[in-house]
Formats: sequence, structure tokens, C-alpha cells
Amino acid sequence: MIVTSLLLAFAASVHPSPAWELTGTALSDTLRGRVEDTTGAPLAGVEITVVEVGRGTTTGADGTFAIPDVAGGRYSVVARLVGFQPALRTVTLPLANDLTIQLSTAAFTLPPVTVTATRSATDPRSSTLPTEELGAEQLRREHGVSLAHALEGVAGVHTLSTGEQVGKPVIRGLTGSRVLVLADALRLEDYSWSDEDGPSVDVRLADRVEVIRGPASMLYGADALGGVVNVIPAPLPDGVGRSAFVHGGVEGYGASNNREAGGAARLEGGAGAFGWRVMGVGRFAEEYHTPDGPVDNTGFGSFSGEATAGVRGAWGGATLSYTHFGGEFKLLEADAPPGEVDTGLDAGPERKLADERLQLSSNVPVAEHVRLEAKAQWQRHSLIEVGDTPGGTPGEESTQFDLLLNTMTADVMAHHEIGAHVVGSVGASGILQNNDSRGPQPIVPDGRVRSGALFAFEQIGLGPVQLSLGGRVDLRRLEVDANADLGNPDDTRDYTVASASVGAAYAPASGVTLRANVGRAWRAPTLFELYANGPRIGEARYEIGRADLNPESALDLDAGVALELPAFTVTVSAYRNRISDFIYLAPTGEFRDSLRVYEHDQAPAVLWGGEAALDVHPVTFLTLHGRADYVNATNTATDEPLPLIPPLSGAVSAEVGSGEAGWAGRTYVNVETEMVATQTRLSSFDVQTPGYVLLNLGAGITPRLGGRGLHFDVRVRNLFDTAYRSYLSRYKEFALNPGRNIVVRLGTSF
Repeated sequence: MIVTSLLLAFAASVHPSPAWELTGTALSDTLRGRVEDTTGAPLAGVEITVVEVGRGTTTGADGTFAIPDVAGGRYSVVARLVGFQPALRTVTLPLANDLTIQLSTAAFTLPPVTVTATRSATDPRSSTLPTEELGAEQLRREHGVSLAHALEGVAGVHTLSTGEQVGKPVIRGLTGSRVLVLADALRLEDYSWSDEDGPSVDVRLADRVEVIRGPASMLYGADALGGVVNVIPAPLPDGVGRSAFVHGGVEGYGASNNREAGGAARLEGGAGAFGWRVMGVGRFAEEYHTPDGPVDNTGFGSFSGEATAGVRGAWGGATLSYTHFGGEFKLLEADAPPGEVDTGLDAGPERKLADERLQLSSNVPVAEHVRLEAKAQWQRHSLIEVGDTPGGTPGEESTQFDLLLNTMTADVMAHHEIGAHVVGSVGASGILQNNDSRGPQPIVPDGRVRSGALFAFEQIGLGPVQLSLGGRVDLRRLEVDANADLGNPDDTRDYTVASASVGAAYAPASGVTLRANVGRAWRAPTLFELYANGPRIGEARYEIGRADLNPESALDLDAGVALELPAFTVTVSAYRNRISDFIYLAPTGEFRDSLRVYEHDQAPAVLWGGEAALDVHPVTFLTLHGRADYVNATNTATDEPLPLIPPLSGAVSAEVGSGEAGWAGRTYVNVETEMVATQTRLSSFDVQTPGYVLLNLGAGITPRLGGRGLHFDVRVRNLFDTAYRSYLSRYKEFALNPGRNIVVRLGTSF
């Protein structure tokens, strides 16, 4: 019933009534303006985005821009240009005068606006949750197929890796279904219990990625105990008031370590109210190499693509997009249980992944201070594992398991302003999900999830103090079919859970922000944690679930300080996250099928730690950066450390760069030293790995040749070919991490 109501509200938002258009919304206006540098000279090619309605354009040679047919109301206008500090301006249409935005050069940039931490556009300085953004240029420098690997430069974020092809984000020591990944603010559902199933996202399809560190169930529902990663696409080209146009870009890259090659292509355009974009990314890699030689069965091939179309006008906008992420990923397996003397290798199976998403979204101003946003998504996630047929001819494959997850998600929100000091959002969300277990190995039983929620979040501005408070109620039902192979009967489980968050940000002086937040979050047990009963060959263990597991419940205390001055910025965060009924794997001391048996159990746990980041700009051409993070995690019932918690780690780097000067455009050279300590707090599940230090290099240039913009980047990771084992690598018992890797990337736009 809840989901039906959501879909009806969604349909109403996509097709606004004439009454809304004529009486609910102020007359439309053209947003006009000019962008200049600190000397008053015009800046061309600046990306202008009206955040609330997802409309954008770029400035012309004279620095001016115009976005016609924007409904009257309050908007956040963001201006971005590589080499300059982004700017945020809050405007109310209609404007009495054209908008003037001045950008200052900056070697390091701060995000001007965040949408993930509040559900609506806000200044990051007023957010009480610690957030960080990876922008378009940072994402362009990344070459990997894994979203998690692209996030490793963020303090407090690590990767639980399966070679180079699969990675799961680890935020403040939590991963899997405890970290929620979003595609344009809608949940991505997958088999998070499997270490070999990472988020189905290719960052080359994204314009930016926002990361929330810490619980966010109040904003996004179950599973956001560790944090949230929101992958945000670029706004569609805006053709309102313009004749038809088309532009695009292509790029290619190669990586030496695993003989990886790939490319991306983008074509987009618009005419009148209509805008569109198509993109594709293809990648292929062989086995990766270590200082000891190649590691068998670690290659992959993948293809991702996106097709998006939308309409824009004074009434608002609507967008329809289709996204595909898929590939074949080879997996290395152990041929002996963990801890045994024999730790040899066995060429393992192959995972075939296909993730399809169809997303429909709309933004409709229904009054001067109210905007209705609605999103709906269908996601089909298929995960198949194949291996060599026992006793068959070499290369003859058979299906090991075949899992299919179909999910429908819908959100409807009313973003509003109350007077001059209160902004917020109220809304409802719903989920319909079916899991179909196919193939000879029933990893999990068939099951269905029905979920609905109501939530509200408000921000109150009181001079230098910004208060935030919100609450959410989730109702969730899990229905499971009996499975004789797994030994589970028909089962139904109902959850009713409340989440809440209260925080404050205080600016006692210019450039100084103090923040604190208290939040409650939750996570429902996965099908695997509840009903598993079989071997996990890839992990060399036999796992047993517990059908009586309770939902996890987290209470997080978070505090931080940020100091922002022209020459440097520093941010420090500290947290304490207490999780009731934390679900973990415990060894039983038994063996089945020559595999050590582990059983899912739960107990209270506490995680505490912090992150720090520093940027220094001593002279115009030099930027120094440093980051560090630490997590301490303990099962308080057994007084034993939790497994797979990242050790103390950090990095320092220096970048020399120039702005957009002469034919060479923007150039940079950077040197980074990455340092990881030995994890000494080990659970019975862990294998210790030594600490290590890596040296990484990078350089790039963005010349203009023949009127076209080019970008050329070279990156070298692990310059000295250091032999090391990452503590969060699933291959750490069997193989080293990759050795030296040289990545070359070349692209152009037209």
C-alpha cells in the first residue's frame, strides 16, 4: 500500500497539474549571469549548475550564461572550473539584476555544495555529518573498474579487495551491507554478503562522488551504519532557448601491470526542452603481476553504459535513464583452509555479473518555497559463478550458482523553506524486492522484501549556529521460502525500526567550523547471515547462518573541527560507534568437507577512531596534502578485536601545477607516499600482514590543439615495485598485492 501511494505521487510529480503550473509556482524567469576571475576578466567554459532542478550550462567566451524558463523560487547556483575554487550562490528568482560570480584560483578545492548529507543542496560547512567529494577531475585520473579503489584517497575510506577487479568500500571499519551505495540518491541493491560482489558502478560514468562517513539510516534507511557513497551523474545538457547542438568526448588508457586496456566515449546534446546523453566504458585485463610474478585467474573484462534523456522547463524537469554494469571477473581460490600449512593456489572460478537499472526522476516546484522531488528505480542484479566441470575436459565449465535480485525502489520528497531560517525535507520511500536462487548450489533461499518508510529532516539557521534534526520510521517484512538443501522452513520476519539524528555546526569565526552529531542507524540481517548452510570455496570455509538474528542497531557520536584559510585547510573528525547485536563470524572448531566451519553470531561492539586531512598552499604553484585515519573495533562481549579492521594508515603528497596558461593548459606533477602500519589487534579470523610504504607518481597536461581540448595523464603506482600484502586483501594469504603499475590515459572533447 505504501509503495502504491509512492508511485501515484511520483506520477503526479512527473505530470504536474495545470493548477500547479498556473497558481502554485511563481512565473518563470531567465537566470542570467557572468563569471569572472578576481581581476574582473571573464571566464569561459565554466560549468553552471542549478542544483535543485538539475539544470546546467557553460559560460561563453565573454563569461556570460543564461538558463531560461526557471520557475520562480530559491535556488543554489554552483560555478565550477578546473583550477579555480568552486563557488556557491543562493538566489531567489526573479532576479532584479544579473548574477555575478567571481572565482579565485585554487590549487586545492572544497566542494561548494553537498546533497547527500541533507537530501537537499546545502553548504558543506553547515553539515553536521562529515562529508567529502571527489570531483570530475579526480575521477578522471582514476583508471580502475572498482568504485572502492577510486575512493581510497578519502581519509577513513579503504577497500576490501579481491585482486584488482572487485572492491568493496570500507568506511570507518565497516563494509558490505553496512555501507550503503547510491546511484543519484537511489539505493543500489546487490549481494553484499559476498566479498566478490562489489558495487555495480563505473566511476567514469559519474560527474562526482559524495561520501558520508558515519551512520545515515535516518536519511536513507537500513544498512547505512558505516556511511553512504552517492555516485552523482552530470546534469543533462540544457537546450532550453537554444538551437540543436551535439558535443562529446573520447578517451583511452592502458595499464602495464595487468596489461589492462580500456576506453570511454560520450555523446550528448539538446534542443529546446529536450536533452540527452549516451556513454560507454569498456575494460579488459589479464592477470595482475607481483614482484614474485603473475597471479593466475585474476583477469577480467567489463562493459558499462548509460543512456539518459530528459525534458526541462518552467514547470520543472523529468529524466529517464538506463544504466548497465557488467562483466566477467576471474577469482583466485585457496586450496587449503585458513591457518593450515598448505597455502598454495588453485585457479578458481569466474563470476559473471550483469546489473541493469532503469531510473525515472522528476523535480517540480509546486510553490515558491516548496519543491516536489520523486525518484523511482527498477534494478535487476544477476550474479552467476561458473567453474571447471569436475572430471571434465579442461576449460569445460559448469554453473556453480545463479542468483537473481529484482528490486523496485521509490522515493517522494517535499523540499521546503519555512521563513528565512528553516529548510528541510519530508518524504516517504518504499522497496519491493525478490531474490531468486537458481543453479545447483542454493547459496541463499528464495525470498521477498517489502519495505516502507516515512522521514523528515530539518535544518535551522541561527546566526553562526546551524542545527539539524530528523527522524525516520521503517517498516520491513522478509518472507522466505523453504529450502530443503539449506534446511530452512518457510519463514516471515517483521521489523519496525526508528532512526534519528541531531546535530549542530557552529562557526565562531570566519573559516572556523565546529560540528557535532548524534545519530541512530540500523541494519537488517541478510539472507545469507540468516540462512547460510554450505561451503564458501572462495573463502576456504563452511558457513552456517542463524535464523534468530536480530537487526543491528548503532548509536554514533561524531565531532569535528574544520579550519579553512587561503593558504591551508585542516579537518579533524573523531567518532564512537556502538553497535548492538553486531553480526560476525565465529569459528566453531569443526570441519566439514575439509573446510573450517564458521557460524554467524552477534554481540555488542564498539568502534572508535578518527580522521585528519591537511592541505597547505605555501606558494602559487605548490600544494601539500596529508591524510591519516585510525579505527579501533572491539567485540565487547568477548573483548576480542573485530575482524578485517583497517590498520593505522596515511599518506602525504606534493603537487606542482600551473593554471590555464598558454597552449599547454593546466599541468601538474605530483608525488605521493602511502604508509600503512601493521595491524596488531587481530581476531581469530585474521591473518597479520606487515606494514608497508609505497611511492606513487602522477603527471598531466591539458593542451588545446586545433581548437579541441585534450587531456593526457600518466600515473605510476608502487614505483619501486615493493612486495607487500594489504591487510584488507582477500588474497593476502596466497599472493602479494600488485607490483609497479604504469597507467597512461589520453582523451579529447569536441
